[in-house]
Amino acid sequence: MSGVQTIAVIGAGIMGRGIAHAAALGGYRTILEDLLPGALRKAETEIRANLDKAVELGKVTAPDADSALKRLEFAGSVEEAAREADLVIEAVPEEMESKIEIFTLLDKICRPTTMLASNTSSLSVTEIASVTYRANKCVGMHFFNPVHKMKLLEVVRALETDDGTLATAVEVGKRMGKEVVVIKESPGFITSRLNAMIGNEAFYMLQEGIASAADIDKALKLGLNHPMGPFELVDLVGLDTRLNILEYLHKSLGDKYRPAPLLVQYVKAGRLGRKSGRGVYEYPEAAQTSSKANP
Repeated sequence: MSGVQTIAVIGAGIMGRGIAHAAALGGYRTILEDLLPGALRKAETEIRANLDKAVELGKVTAPDADSALKRLEFAGSVEEAAREADLVIEAVPEEMESKIEIFTLLDKICRPTTMLASNTSSLSVTEIASVTYRANKCVGMHFFNPVHKMKLLEVVRALETDDGTLATAVEVGKRMGKEVVVIKESPGFITSRLNAMIGNEAFYMLQEGIASAADIDKALKLGLNHPMGPFELVDLVGLDTRLNILEYLHKSLGDKYRPAPLLVQYVKAGRLGRKSGRGVYEYPEAAQTSSKANP
């Protein structure tokens, strides 16, 4: 057994609240942190709704859902969330500066035995861990959106990650109900590296007028058996997130990952996907919600 009893999740965005959902349902005392009270309220509402839906569909029993909610706590500061945690999972935006800032702070706050994990989808866990005095206790745990539905977890072994930390991350992932793959650190890991290339090529095809976005999505779903088309997927994860990943891969792995100019143009125009109300496709309801929240 790993000895992990309490997990802190830093950041209550889409990924953070999904990770907290999975951790609480997996039997861990879970503390979800965000500086914005509104983000925590939204996270609690969404987690409750997702658990209710799982009960309705027969995927989770009502007692298990109730127990998960009782194990879920909320904190308004990193210090409050992390000081008692055995494992801290960082789920802030996919920017190296933000992750390094969080890990630097966590290294000062957490007990020496606490393990630190990054939910990065492409960045170097070794570089993130290098700002701490516990690089051997740092690991990558790449979850997938939506976390409460997606079964895969990529556990990434950084240069200094020790065997105990790696084993613990795998065990935690399995208790969360995930199928785990273990990866030696490499830019983009497995899924982000392949997805970025497919999605980027789709933007080049759209830019060249080869086919409509809807037909490109249909072709990959029906011809290659992908559950979502590349444009449906990028609208879900965020065009800005995809661009950040591509820029990192381009810098790390070369010209084959150069971002398509059309993707860059969309991000500059604020077309970030579902979260902004418009990406490759339009989402009127999301745009209305955003305008109400930001009058």
